[in-house]
Amino acid sequence: MRILTLSTLFPAAPRPNFGIFVERQCAALSAVRDFAVTVINPIGIAPWPLSLFGQQTVLRELPSKEEWGELTVYRPRFTAIPRIGGRFNPTMIANAVLPLARRLHAETPFDLIDAEFFYPDGPAAMRLSKELGIPFTIKARGADIHHWGSQPGCAEQVIEAADAATGLLAVSGALKADMVKLGMAADKITVHHTGLDQSRFVPRERASEKSSLGIAGPLILCVGALIPRKGQALLIAALPDLPDATLMLAGQGASEADYRALADSLGVADRVRYMGNVPHDDLPALFAAADVMALVSASEGLANAWVEALACGTPVVAGDVGGIRELMKSPEAGHIVDRNPTAIAAAISNLLANPRSPHAVAQNVSAFSWDENARQLAAFFRNVVA
Repeated sequence: MRILTLSTLFPAAPRPNFGIFVERQCAALSAVRDFAVTVINPIGIAPWPLSLFGQQTVLRELPSKEEWGELTVYRPRFTAIPRIGGRFNPTMIANAVLPLARRLHAETPFDLIDAEFFYPDGPAAMRLSKELGIPFTIKARGADIHHWGSQPGCAEQVIEAADAATGLLAVSGALKADMVKLGMAADKITVHHTGLDQSRFVPRERASEKSSLGIAGPLILCVGALIPRKGQALLIAALPDLPDATLMLAGQGASEADYRALADSLGVADRVRYMGNVPHDDLPALFAAADVMALVSASEGLANAWVEALACGTPVVAGDVGGIRELMKSPEAGHIVDRNPTAIAAAISNLLANPRSPHAVAQNVSAFSWDENARQLAAFFRNVVA
């Protein structure tokens, strides 16, 4: 079965972590017998002269075709107008991708188009599906539903694409419920959890890993973009009630200056470490070193950081959002809390005072693997095409 995967989320040399879970999923699926995956990763380039600044110059220089591991990846460019152009992106992507998709389909026909992010990938895949005459599916991951599903000019396209798709995927049961609330048909949506490299994300000797980071006391880790939705401000505000604890923020984002100012104002700046974007291969050591992984987002589908932290034996503190209840199968997994500094500090204090067995924590995600992820995805695609 030949799958054309359309994904605006996919790693590239300048941003190796961007959409890495799409890459891992595609690689795992391509290893399934009788499956072949071709990836089209549209690259949005701002109009001139905005295209001359920042990361735009690096993105413009990406090769239009490259081998990424075992996958062949095509990177056509489309015009993306910053901030205000979201409603136009599906059309821009479809117009940019269609000549390439039509040529590849003529050479060796595809059986299915797989859109890996609901917006803008889904509506763009809908347009390609009509032109090529083959079915398409869409996977929902979180922000593509919670943000774009409520934006004027975009929400309508989300629903139209959902109606036209042959099948839909959601990374958690909670996200499926949110999709149904938007008006999508429940019987069309299959829950498809993320995968996990069980050979790398494993418990380690915590004291040794912590020592290698130069940290002696309690370590709280948060992995996520530094943006308001991820809730790092709440963690910083909880620090005054967590004496001697260090908060490590792994990620980049527009809110970093605000977070630094907040930490200064609370007198905890010396206990907050800003790690920037950490390569995915380096995350297992950070998770294993942390006493607690706290990610109290306002919304999520199923945060990969939750899954990976648990696999490393590190308990999680999270808000009651997304699929967190689908992961926390035992009390050892951590705490689900109200999103306020007092509740967060109390939950973290409890975990520090009552350490969990790392192996008992890891059991909560023992069923997660990329092989299982690929097996389920292959079965879904076979059913859709049939």
